[in-house]
Amino acid sequence: MTTIFPKSLTDIAEETLETCRGSGLMLAVAESCTGGLVAACLTSLAGSSAVVERGFVTYTNRSKQDMLGVPPHLFTTVGAVSEDVARAMAEGALERSQAHVSVSVTGIAGPGGATAGKPVGLVHMASARKGRDTLHERHVFSGDRDAVRRQATEAALRLLLRQVGE
Repeated sequence: MTTIFPKSLTDIAEETLETCRGSGLMLAVAESCTGGLVAACLTSLAGSSAVVERGFVTYTNRSKQDMLGVPPHLFTTVGAVSEDVARAMAEGALERSQAHVSVSVTGIAGPGGATAGKPVGLVHMASARKGRDTLHERHVFSGDRDAVRRQATEAALRLLLRQVGE
């Protein structure tokens, strides 16, 4: 099978899909800086429609509010690239879908957008599952925009797999 994604990513995606399928879980993704790469990687595999319920690409703060219910005050208090927003995105994806588990990604892929406390490569991600605690990870990835987005996609798939496997 040939996909546009490296084997390292499709292996993690396949393991995630198989684990979800075996547990009867549907999943949703909520993405900002990855722009749909997590969903694209999952859906590049045959049979993914039995597991992937939907994906949200919420690039603007307004879309995060409208589509995922992220509280507007978070953008002014902690910013879009934060643990609180990543958690709200993951939890909102569950609330606004038929999924049982979700993953979210928000970050600064670069080359612009950095601030004093938030460098290029900073990515927050979260995974929510009905009846479980929401997991969070903070990463600072290196490289150019493509490298940051690739690394964020892989880390999000690993976080999702961790949530599903627990």
